[in-house]
Amino acid sequence: MNRRKLIDYSIFIPSLLIIVAISIPFALYEKESLSMLNSIFSFIVDMFSWGYLWYGIVLVGAGLYFSFSKYGQVVLGDPKEKPRFTLFEYASILIAMGVGSTIMRTGMLQWTSVANDPPAGVELGSAQAILWGNAYSMFLWGFQVFAIFVMIAPAMGYILHVKKRPLMRISEACRVLFGDRFTEGLGGKMLDALFLISILAGASVTLGLGAPIITHNLSALFGMDVTFGLTIVVTIVWVFLFSLSAYLGIEKGIKRLSTFNMYLAGLFAVFIIVAGPGVFILNYFSDSVSFLLSHYLNISLNTDSVHQGEASHIQSNTVFWFAYSATWAMLHSVFAAKISKGRTIKEMILTYLLAPTLISWVATGVLGGLGVHRYLKENMEVLNLVKEEERMAAIPEILSTLPFGEVAIAIFMIVALVFLTTTLDSTTYTVAAYTSTRDMSKYEPPKNLRIIIAAVITTLALVLMRIGGLAPLEVVSGLMGLPVIIIQFVLIYAAKKMMDEDQAYSYNVRSS
Repeated sequence: MNRRKLIDYSIFIPSLLIIVAISIPFALYEKESLSMLNSIFSFIVDMFSWGYLWYGIVLVGAGLYFSFSKYGQVVLGDPKEKPRFTLFEYASILIAMGVGSTIMRTGMLQWTSVANDPPAGVELGSAQAILWGNAYSMFLWGFQVFAIFVMIAPAMGYILHVKKRPLMRISEACRVLFGDRFTEGLGGKMLDALFLISILAGASVTLGLGAPIITHNLSALFGMDVTFGLTIVVTIVWVFLFSLSAYLGIEKGIKRLSTFNMYLAGLFAVFIIVAGPGVFILNYFSDSVSFLLSHYLNISLNTDSVHQGEASHIQSNTVFWFAYSATWAMLHSVFAAKISKGRTIKEMILTYLLAPTLISWVATGVLGGLGVHRYLKENMEVLNLVKEEERMAAIPEILSTLPFGEVAIAIFMIVALVFLTTTLDSTTYTVAAYTSTRDMSKYEPPKNLRIIIAAVITTLALVLMRIGGLAPLEVVSGLMGLPVIIIQFVLIYAAKKMMDEDQAYSYNVRSS
C-alpha cells in the first residue's frame, strides 16, 4: 500500500494550517492578543461560571450512571477475550496519560496560588488559606476532571472494539445520530479537524510549559543559566524519548514507561516522607483530605455570587481548569478507548475516575506538604517567590532542603521527564491513530506518522517559545473547550443509543 494513503491529509493539513494561521498573529502581537483573549475569558467566567461547575458534576453523574446501570457490563470487544493489559498496567497507562507532568508542576506549589488569593472572607496567607490551597489542589485532580477526560470513551471504545469500525474518529461515533451523509461529508471533516486543532494546540502548550520544569532544576543542579539554548537541548532529549516511545507503540513503549514511572514516583514519595518532614506531611495530608471532603460541594458549586469584587483564584481557575480539561477530553477518551479492549465500560470509567484521583491526591499531599512545611517551619519565602513569577525556580529550592538534596532534584527531574514523555507519547500515538486511514480496530498507526506528528508538535512549541505566542495559545486551548463540551454530550447520547439499538447489554457481556 502507498504510504501516502495511510495519512488522511484532508483533515491533517487543514488542521495544521489553521494552527499556524492562529499562532502567527499571537506571536507578532503577543501582549495585545493575550489581553484580548483574557478579556474574553473573563467574560466567560462572569457569565458561565455556574455552567462550567454544573458541567463537571453532570459528567460525574453520567459516569456513575453508565458504570452502575446495564450499560456498565458491556464489554469493549469479544467478551471471551481477556483484557489487553493487567489492571496495574492499565491503571498506570491511564494515570500517566491523565495526570502526566502537570502534577509535578502544580503539586508542590498549587496551594500558593490560593494562599495568595484566598476565597472571600479568608485572610491572605493564613493557616485557613493554606488549608484551602492544598485541598483545592486535590480538588483539581479529582472526580470532575477525570469524568471530563473519560466520558467520550464509551462511544469511541464501542465503535472501535464492538462495531469494528475502521476509523477511530469522533465523526464515526456520531454516525448513529447524524447519518452517513454528515459523517462522510463536511460536517464530519469539521468535527475531526476540531479534534486535531485542539490537541495540536494543547500538546504544543504542554511541551512549552513542561520544559521549564526540567530547565530550572538543571539550572539549580549545575549552576547554569536558564537560556533558550538549554531549553532546546532539554526539548530535543524529551522529544527523542517520547518519539521513541510512541514509535515502539503501546506494548513496548508507552506501557513499559508508564509502569516504570509508577514505581519510580512511589519510591520518590517514600524518600520525601522518610528523609523529609514525614510526620508533618502525613498530618497535613490528613488535614487536606478532611478539609477537601468537608468543603467539596462548596468548591464544586460556589460562584461567590453575593460577594463583591473580582473572582478569587478558586472561582476563576476552576472554570479555566474545566475548560482546559475539556480541550483534552477528546484525546484522553480516544486513547482510553484504544487501550480498553476487553474491559467493560464500568471498568474503564471507574478506573479513570479512581486511579488517577488517588495518585494525584497522594502526590499533592506529599509534594504540597513538603512545600508548606518549608514555608511554615523553615521560613522559606515560597509565597513571595511565586508572586515574583519564579514558580519553577521555587521547586529546586524546596527540594534542595532535603538530605541528599541534589539527588532529590535529579530524581524529581527524571520522574517529571518520564511523566512528560508518557503524556506526549500517548498524544503522538493517538493523533497518528486518528489521522491514519488504516483499520484501527485491527492495526496500530503507522510508525512514520507517529514521528511526523512528534516533529509537528515540537516545531510549533519551539517556535512559539522563541518568538512568543505560547501564553495566548494556552488561553485559546481553554476557550476551545466550549465546542468540545457540546460534542461530549452528543457522544454520551450516541454511546447510549448504539448500545440500545444493538441491545449490547444482552449479548456483549461476560458470562457469569
